[in-house]
Parts: sequence; structure tokens; C-alpha cells
Amino acid sequence: MQQKLADIKLKALESIKSSENLKALDEVRVSFLGKKGELTKVLRGMKDLTKEERPLIGKLANEVREEIEKSLEIAKDMISKKQREAQLIKEVIDVTLPSKKVTLGHRHPMTIVLDDLKDIFIGMGYSIAEGPEIENAYYNFDALNIPEEHPAKDEQDTFYINEEMMLRTSTSPVQVHAMENTKPPIRIIAPGRVFRSDEVDATHSPVFHQIEGLVIDKNITMGDLKGALKIFIKELYGETVQVKFRPHFFPFTEPSAEMDVSCVMCGGKGCRVCKGTGWIEILGCGMVHPRVLEMSGIDPNVYSGFAFGMGLERIAMLRYGIKDMRIFYENDIRFLKQF
Repeated sequence: MQQKLADIKLKALESIKSSENLKALDEVRVSFLGKKGELTKVLRGMKDLTKEERPLIGKLANEVREEIEKSLEIAKDMISKKQREAQLIKEVIDVTLPSKKVTLGHRHPMTIVLDDLKDIFIGMGYSIAEGPEIENAYYNFDALNIPEEHPAKDEQDTFYINEEMMLRTSTSPVQVHAMENTKPPIRIIAPGRVFRSDEVDATHSPVFHQIEGLVIDKNITMGDLKGALKIFIKELYGETVQVKFRPHFFPFTEPSAEMDVSCVMCGGKGCRVCKGTGWIEILGCGMVHPRVLEMSGIDPNVYSGFAFGMGLERIAMLRYGIKDMRIFYENDIRFLKQF
């Protein structure tokens, strides 16, 4: 038995010495110290020894195990060190090489303009309101005093999901939700995507962006509307820009108006952009219709208000002199780098 243990020790140490990687080293460990290993078999055979032999062989077997385990640990450290050194040599980085150029992105021109609009209105005391892009007929049409025969309700103008649900055609439903859920005074802007069944061309798209505003309080007048929008335009385009209001019709406001600004391209002198008139239509507005207030649970005898809405793409096109809105969505890096 003593000779057998000596042979196992010698054989194990030689196998450890010849192991070239951690996998081979683990195979040596299993073959000698595992459940079916050679040393384990010897220990199981100790039951056949005499009482006098057992302590001697047991002590010797433990010494052999300890020496094998110690040799395995030393060999493992050496192999791991060699592998790390080889890896470092293989993965060495030449710090003298020029680094790869990192291209950083920046805000899209539409986002730049939207952020500027938000800053202007927040500075005037407005808060940001949001709502769902999928709306039902009541919020998209009925609560805005839009009659059944209005062309906006036709399937050729609106993306219907079913008879009652559709992709919103404006952000006006956000105003209705605000009036229903908030007690006056209310002062909000509602930016977001809207959807209409339009052909894609230089000035139209089935998906575009609007920003609408709503103010509800006691004693709000058309003068408040004009003053607020005049301040907004001068903050956006500068003090030299002039504004004018023209009578118009919207079902949800009474009286209603469209607001023009002096052409930001030619300073009002007349050019191709303003078609020689010196003026550019920029938004629609008006005093909130008493019926709209009533349907939203607000007493029109106590409160009044004004609303306005504009296309974000149009604002951005005027600011940057862009003539085709499709370029906003083409992701041409040559265009985007200009901003």
C-alpha cells in the first residue's frame, strides 16, 4: 500500500508538470483526487487493512493528497500567469496610432425650434400638456363644436381605426382634456404629432407636428390674445417683425382669426416666399367658443378664453429658410450638419 501511494504521488506530480493549460491540469486533478480518482480508490481500500496499518497508511495518504493539491495550485498560478502574459502581448495597443474619430450627434432642427417655443411660452407662464395620439370622435371633433358635415370628418381627410377611434387630426383634444380635468385658470401649450390624409409634397405630410395654446380665466378678451401672440412672435423672430390679424372661421372659436407676420425672408418688401405680399400666414386663433366651454364643464358666463394653433414645420421652415418640409425627415447628414 505504501509503494502504491508513492507511485500515485510520482505519477501525479509528473502529470501536473507536463500540463500545458488549465483544462489539462483539471483533468489531472479529477483523475487522481476525484470521486473515481486513483488516490480515492486507495483510501476506500483502507477498510481491508489491519488496525495497526490504518493510521500509518491514512497519514501517508493525507500527505500525498496535500502534496498533490499544493502542486496543482502552484501549477495553476504559473499557467494563469503565462496565459495573462500571452494575452497582454496579443492585445497590446499601439498608443501612437491616431484615434478613431467620434462623430457626435446634436438636436434635430425641429427639436431646436420646439424647445425654443416651449421656452418662450413657459416664460410667459404656460405649462406643457400632452395627450394620446389615438382619440375618439368626441374629443377629436364633437367637443370642439365641429359639425357632422365638416369635411375633416370624411375618411379622405382622417385616418380612422374604426367608427369611433382615429389618429388625432390636431392637438386640440389635449385642450378639451385639460378643460375637463383642470379647474380654471388654465394656461397651457400642447405640442405633438398629428395625422391627416394628405399627399406628401413640399408643404404637406400625412404626419406632422402642431403646437396649440389655451388660456381660460375670468375676463379674458381678444386684446389678451393679440398681446400674447405679438409677444410670442417678437420673441421668436425679433422686434422688427410685424403682425396683423385677419377675420376667419373655426368651429371651436368665436370670433376667429388668422395671424400673419411680416415676411422674415425679405423684411416685408416682397419675395418669392411671401409671393410678393410681404406677409406670411403663420397661425390660427380666436376666443374659445362658449359651447366648447360648456361641453367641457366650464361656465361661459363666468370664464372666457382664447386658443391658437400653428404647424411646427412651418415655423422651422420660416426660421431656417427651408422650402421643402420633406427634407426634415430624410435624415440626410449634409442637411442636419447645418444645425
